[in-house]
Amino acid sequence: MNIRKAIHKDSISLSLKARDKTGLIEELVDLIVRTGRIQDRKAVLKCILAREKKMSTGMHHGLAIPHGKTDTVDTLVASVGLVPEGVDFDSQDGQPTRIFILTVSPENRAGPHIQFLAEISRLLNREDLRRQILESTSEEELHGLLTSE
Repeated sequence: MNIRKAIHKDSISLSLKARDKTGLIEELVDLIVRTGRIQDRKAVLKCILAREKKMSTGMHHGLAIPHGKTDTVDTLVASVGLVPEGVDFDSQDGQPTRIFILTVSPENRAGPHIQFLAEISRLLNREDLRRQILESTSEEELHGLLTSE
């Protein structure tokens, strides 16, 4: 999975405004919508929120990876957002979440979806990279950190 193709530099925010789970997911979806890579915002929100109801995508180390699948997208797309001070996202370790990576992929293609989740999880398992991401001073810098690996 090519992370560079999934995450457009214009779908990154260094300071998400929302402080609740639904609001954060909406804001992350809107980052992709503004790039023109999502046409049906409502369908995308529905699939991601439905997935989130099954089990929180708040992981360990201040990371959350909300995701979903829908036939309203042709290819896997993603957005990245930060809340440097952290917010409650029902994470597995009970700690505040700071780094959010949202992805949505086509319903009928499991491979890219699983590959993206595995690759992003592997990258962000590194404490040094998480620190560098949180210290990013521009969207371009954060994009480079994620796509240069």
